[in-house]
Amino acid sequence: MELRHFIDTSDFTKQELLDIIHLSLKIKKCIKTGYYPPLMRRKTLGMIFQQSSTRTRVSYETAMEQLGGHAQYLGPGMIQLGGHETIGDTGKVLSQLVDVVMARVIDHKTVVELAENCTVPVMNAMSDYNHPTQEIGDMCTIVENLPRGKKLEECKVVFVGDATQVCASLAMITTKLGMKFAHYGPKGHLIPDSPSAACMAAIEKNCAENGGVFEEGDDRDLVKGADFIYTDVWYGLYESEMPKEERVRVFGDYQVNREMMQLGNLGCKFMHCLPATRGEDVTDEVADSDASLCWEEAGNRLTAMRGLLVYFTRYQKDGTEAEKEAVKQELEAFMEERGLA
Repeated sequence: MELRHFIDTSDFTKQELLDIIHLSLKIKKCIKTGYYPPLMRRKTLGMIFQQSSTRTRVSYETAMEQLGGHAQYLGPGMIQLGGHETIGDTGKVLSQLVDVVMARVIDHKTVVELAENCTVPVMNAMSDYNHPTQEIGDMCTIVENLPRGKKLEECKVVFVGDATQVCASLAMITTKLGMKFAHYGPKGHLIPDSPSAACMAAIEKNCAENGGVFEEGDDRDLVKGADFIYTDVWYGLYESEMPKEERVRVFGDYQVNREMMQLGNLGCKFMHCLPATRGEDVTDEVADSDASLCWEEAGNRLTAMRGLLVYFTRYQKDGTEAEKEAVKQELEAFMEERGLA
């Protein structure tokens, strides 16, 4: 396996994505039994954050610890990312110091440039364009909660509300996997109107090549037949905050409540990437219901990180046992000769 970066799920085949998902779930099964496979032993993850984070930071740090590795937090202002030092130079430097890099950035071009200059795997932990690690965690959750008697390709996922990068990412991976995806949102806030608009080409290609179905619009009938109803905050992510009165005016009809859940199939599940603005994008009644998967989904961020870390570092191989023994003896002889033993 050669060096690859995890910047966009569109860069991977359907089978590769399924491999990542099922690897993540198999590692999860191991850990639930008490076996912690040391698959990241002696490896270090550099975590670049330009934004605050709960789930992403905690899940990456926990994943590295559980798999025998170590994570270093590189928060806003802690490193010279694009400041005194160029993004490219930062990538070259980090490649000499850590085994894998993750970056949660404001502009997608930042993580792309970082990957272009790193000689270790780079993982996109969210940009204004997409959120691929969230995609893998979401698909782990869906695979674990498939409706009885249904295959993955037979399921329909409906995203309700604003076309956030999570919405666009979910559209890309579900259509790649041959699923049905619908975005029910107000005009002016659909994927073609968003910072993720460029992903429409990938979505159309996915539908043509993998049998996926993509629909979008402000027709409430799009929710009908949903197996999973998913939502995100209403235009409230980081610097893009919209005044509450404006949010309610634009998105008020797109709140996920009991009535909307009833439009889905019998047994329809609720999903949310979190954090949720309770009383706006979702009601307490839905978020805390038996149909809600959002807490399990949050836990599967950890599931996804473990699988991704292992999958993208498999190209890094140790020397043979003979090579290890030779360098060990050379080191011991040097230390003995210099009185350092």
